[in-house]
Amino acid sequence: MRVHLPGVATVRKRLADGRVAVYHYAWRGGPRLPGAPGSPEFVAAYQQARAARPNRHAGTLGGLLIDYQRSETFAGLAPRTRRDYLRLLARIEAEWGDMPTTALTDRRVRGDLLAWRDRLATASRRQADYTLSTLALVLAWSVDRGLAPCNPLERPGRLYQAARAESIWTEDDEAAFRAAAPPHLALALTLAIETGQRQGDLLRLTWAAWDGTALRLRQGKTGRRVTVPATARLRAALEAAKARRGAAVTILTTSRGTPWTSDGFRASWGKVPCDLGRLTFHDLRGTAVTRLARAGCSVPEIATITGHALRDVGTILDAHYLSRDRTLADSAIAKLDQHRERTPPANRAANRPSGSDGGE
Repeated sequence: MRVHLPGVATVRKRLADGRVAVYHYAWRGGPRLPGAPGSPEFVAAYQQARAARPNRHAGTLGGLLIDYQRSETFAGLAPRTRRDYLRLLARIEAEWGDMPTTALTDRRVRGDLLAWRDRLATASRRQADYTLSTLALVLAWSVDRGLAPCNPLERPGRLYQAARAESIWTEDDEAAFRAAAPPHLALALTLAIETGQRQGDLLRLTWAAWDGTALRLRQGKTGRRVTVPATARLRAALEAAKARRGAAVTILTTSRGTPWTSDGFRASWGKVPCDLGRLTFHDLRGTAVTRLARAGCSVPEIATITGHALRDVGTILDAHYLSRDRTLADSAIAKLDQHRERTPPANRAANRPSGSDGGE
């Protein structure tokens, strides 16, 4: 995937033998960048060069963007997240880079930024929200470090609302995928649906994270440390995979026993000859949350397993996956009937509000 890096200068030079060579520099007059554009080597060299360059945009929003990219906070992000942020930061810099940081205190700036998001939303609401939330993140980081006077994008709301109530993997969906998938991808399905972890974290899991009863990992996106006790189904799958792992270091591997790249995994997952409609690998995480809720787990219990923030678990259950779930409705009515059976008629009468005849 090509990543747009702001400021990169491209120079074409005709060589003595007639060929045309293309060179890339961190900025015009800056150091030359090795490797192919977008490659890990290229991006790493770009980041190092930008970090060493004096910030000539101090006092502007563009300066804050540069400071953030030089920070340990940015360096600690997962590689894919950094690539995504670089693309979005370039878009923000092109539109708002010259704005003085002192202008952030003007109450009209919030309206201007929200209006910009609304214009971006004509192409994609989701990307518009992602762009604005990235800017809000940089501003919050800047305020915490005394680099900006305020963050005008606190709680901006969202335009995009995921409607994923129909995107729950059923037992039949699982069976259909397992019947069509090779064992190393079936194991990925089991890991995802039994732990509720993100794809990137699962691909990085090594056998050192498995102690025979639980998986221990640090989530790449949030930095949270999570311990996931294994279900009987997951324990059986992991022990079977461990017996045939050979020299593999990671739990999930390609058919050749080598670690996955994220792009390689997505490509192989998409080639499984199984029609699952709108269902995606990401939906396995939401399905895990849903199944834990159906089993009677509380929001804190679910968050402990999946690593979600408590409010995010509530959002998933309320609006994304459990919208008017029939299974939970049946369970609720069954509990009500059981409560009535356990409560003597005299107690029910005593608990009735004064003056109520039980009607409307």
